Amino acid sequence: MRKALRWLLALTVLIGTMSTAGAATAAQPEATDTTGTTGTVGTADEDILDRLLAVPGMSLIQEKPYTGYRFFVLNYTQPVDHRHPSKGTFQQRITVLHKDTARPTVFYTGGYNVSTNPSRREPTQIVDGNQVSMEYRFFTPSRPDPADWSKLDIWQAASDQHRIFQALKPIYGQKWISTGGSKGGMTATYYERFYPRDMDGVVAYVAPNDVVNDEDSAYDRFFTAVGTKECRDKLNAVQREALVRREPLEKKYAAYAADNGYTFTTVGSLDKAYEAVVLDYVWGFWQYSLLKDCDAIPADAAHASDDDIWNSVDTISGFSFYTDQGLEPYTPYYYQAGTQLGAPTIHFPSIEKKYIRYGYQPPRDYVPRSIPMRFHPSAMRDVDGWVRHHAHHMLFVYGQNDPWGAERFRLGSGARDAYVFTAPGLNHGANVAGLVADEKALATARILEWAGVASATVQANPSAARPLATFDAKLDRRDVEREMTLRP
Repeated sequence: MRKALRWLLALTVLIGTMSTAGAATAAQPEATDTTGTTGTVGTADEDILDRLLAVPGMSLIQEKPYTGYRFFVLNYTQPVDHRHPSKGTFQQRITVLHKDTARPTVFYTGGYNVSTNPSRREPTQIVDGNQVSMEYRFFTPSRPDPADWSKLDIWQAASDQHRIFQALKPIYGQKWISTGGSKGGMTATYYERFYPRDMDGVVAYVAPNDVVNDEDSAYDRFFTAVGTKECRDKLNAVQREALVRREPLEKKYAAYAADNGYTFTTVGSLDKAYEAVVLDYVWGFWQYSLLKDCDAIPADAAHASDDDIWNSVDTISGFSFYTDQGLEPYTPYYYQAGTQLGAPTIHFPSIEKKYIRYGYQPPRDYVPRSIPMRFHPSAMRDVDGWVRHHAHHMLFVYGQNDPWGAERFRLGSGARDAYVFTAPGLNHGANVAGLVADEKALATARILEWAGVASATVQANPSAARPLATFDAKLDRRDVEREMTLRP
């Protein structure tokens, strides 16, 4: 996941073409919930901007045209501390993809910066609705000034969403579904834990769940079985060779850094940054690539040129990432990983210990020392316990070959109308469309039902469920932020 977090990678998702069956767990659905609040469609939709700007604290940054929608980039005034609203505010960016106030609304966050271009998440296409997207607090420009980092936690972020929902529910009065991928899937889950009465359903994609930060053996087991032995061996060999050739490749790295003005103050040294990039290599491949992409990996690492090893590692992991310039935009993520979310630590049995100087480095190493951090182990245990015993109208989707799925959310006996599905052969871009046919139909039917737009036919026969909006190759492009391997 460490390939520069600034990049966007359009992932080609294989839909149900792999032979491996998708694993699934599901709590039995309850009777159809008919108690959801239904709002009144207000004034004509051509006045929607006036209605949005009438919300106290809402201001327009930009409107961008898109056929069939109106798309707004907005600022919304939020308290820095929701427990003490009088102690300062900041401007949080949100976007609104407006279709019709008579349609359901999808509340999306990726857990990082918000895109300011029109796009439609998969649940939005499924329900043919509106979409509100939120930038996560402390990702610039949605950062308080001065920044009190103690106010960056999962409850404060969930409270940001809650307050936005309260502000917009009078306008978008139909049912709401929250969603997000990766850290966004985590965010949607935390929001549901703290404000379970806001949303009518949750669709969380590829959401890691690191309940016990110091126990990460699930990741080690994952890497012994993922894909094929042939592919695993090729990847392990390139990773090892990059450490064996540390001296000549670090000279290349130093020249690369000098040419681009990169520095290494936060991580501590070029040597530490180099090893971090190399140790991300295998994880990064499985997170963003498909098994067929193993054909592009050097087949004989020991006899490959230095350039071949460098280029393979750079393509998958990204040598720019652990520079000060690469890390700075993602300080909020590392802060959260080191204070609440946790971060994986894996071992490298195919590499002799003499070649590994630092191992997987903790989030503390990627945050400037001027920012204090203290880990709170109870945060993820609390969320995990809540999901197991109280999940209601929640759908979790994972990719079979995605390392982040090794530690995932699971359901207990208290869950109702909640599901965990795994898309066969897919990676960190897994979605409902990539599930096996019966799970895809069931997931689609439940999303439609939760959004209040399931037809009588679908209610009687979930296998008939289909997305209500026609696929739009530009609007529905599956853009997944390309991230380094220690960031979901």
